[in-house]
Amino acid sequence: MNISLRLLFSAGLLAGTTLIAHARIERVVEKNFSVAGPGALRVETQGGAIRVSASADSVVRIKAKQKIRAGSETEADEVLKKLDLAFDQNGNDIRVTAKYERQGIGFNFGSGPPVQVDFEISVPAGFTTDLHTSGGGITVGDLDGRANLRTSGGSIAVGKMGGAVDARTSGGNITLVEARGPVELKTSGGNITVGRVAGPAELSTSGGGIKIESAEARLIAHTSGGGIRAGISGLLKDECSLSTSGGSVRVSVDKTAAFRLDASTSGGAVDAEGLTLTLEKSSRGRSRLAGAVNGGGPLLKLRASGGSISIRTQ
Repeated sequence: MNISLRLLFSAGLLAGTTLIAHARIERVVEKNFSVAGPGALRVETQGGAIRVSASADSVVRIKAKQKIRAGSETEADEVLKKLDLAFDQNGNDIRVTAKYERQGIGFNFGSGPPVQVDFEISVPAGFTTDLHTSGGGITVGDLDGRANLRTSGGSIAVGKMGGAVDARTSGGNITLVEARGPVELKTSGGNITVGRVAGPAELSTSGGGIKIESAEARLIAHTSGGGIRAGISGLLKDECSLSTSGGSVRVSVDKTAAFRLDASTSGGAVDAEGLTLTLEKSSRGRSRLAGAVNGGGPLLKLRASGGSISIRTQ
């Protein structure tokens, strides 16, 4: 065996030893809080996932899963001494935090904190949620309260919501099944997929496509890196604006809806089918179509820089 091979073999043994010495040890902490009615849940965790679901009673149940990089139970105990895991109740409001004490200017390069805390929580359906994580995904079930959701490194999945939804991530997809209130969804690195939204909706992504099955109020959607597919239900109640710099736009509207259409693209053609359209002067061309549909009404503005635009009736 030559010197180079010996060095590689030694490095491999060292890496293997390091992995064995830093196996993952899991600990679980559980807390229950009785509440008298609707309240608020606030969660902050450093690098972990958060999952919240609806319960059938008036108890908030919290399970904190601690995932510790340590070679032994004794070493894990030492790591947890620097973890601030707190549970606080103020009336019907519950606050949960998980923060690890930083050493010097931060954690070791590439390693992050040696303990990650994931939360699984059930709350009464009427609760509002305020959830923050710096490195994991967020999942919220069917709740009636308002939801404020933030993650720097994961996806966000939301069920059927009765209140307003404000969800933002820097590194993942966002999905929403249904919302009866206003919606604001923003991601810098993924797709946005939405079912039905009864209130005004604002959707924005820098790195993916946008799909919304049914919008019933004002809709603003923009993407820099994909296409847009949208269904607008019923009569247009307010202005709707859909724009993309990197794909096509496909929109379906009710055949009885009255609105003003303004659609143009610099990278394809504009196509409309099934519309009763009164064209504006000099507006009909391969790449632009504008005019009043069924007599006119709120503006439907469609823009594409890298693809075609299609409008269909439903």
